[in-house]
Amino acid sequence: MQLVVGRIAKAHGVTGEVAVDVRTDAVELRFAPGTTLATEPPERGPLTVTRTRWHSGRLLVVFDAVADRTAAEALRGTLLVADSATSPPPDDDEFWDHELEGLAVVTTSGEAVGSLTAVLHPPGADLLAVTRPDGSEVLVPFVKAFVPEVDVAAGRVVIDPPDGLLEL
Repeated sequence: MQLVVGRIAKAHGVTGEVAVDVRTDAVELRFAPGTTLATEPPERGPLTVTRTRWHSGRLLVVFDAVADRTAAEALRGTLLVADSATSPPPDDDEFWDHELEGLAVVTTSGEAVGSLTAVLHPPGADLLAVTRPDGSEVLVPFVKAFVPEVDVAAGRVVIDPPDGLLEL
């Protein structure tokens, strides 16, 4: 299974450096110099890390064969992926996106809401995209206050939505 470990946000400077939105807790492992990452779309990679540094809270990466700003800008939006078999297991209250996708979503009172179709990672809190039986979609912030229980083994996610969230 391929896991997204980062997304190239933009070029930084004129020497081919890119800013990466990190989506892994194992930054030192995934972005170590010499590490090769597959990409989505695949034709933009694979990319091999030359060096990294942190700047203003964002990871900056230089990849082999990305020599200037033009080449770096062409990578904007590229997802960086790694094989889950090489990943450390998640902590107790952490989950891989693919473990959650397809789970049933119910409220704390047992009302069926729909199926979890995607985990979104915009800046800020993660969101659960839930497709309702009528085909509409609702986004639920993936925070303990709104998602008190995730039971992968039972195939369900329990949500406690604030008033009005499911009516939007």
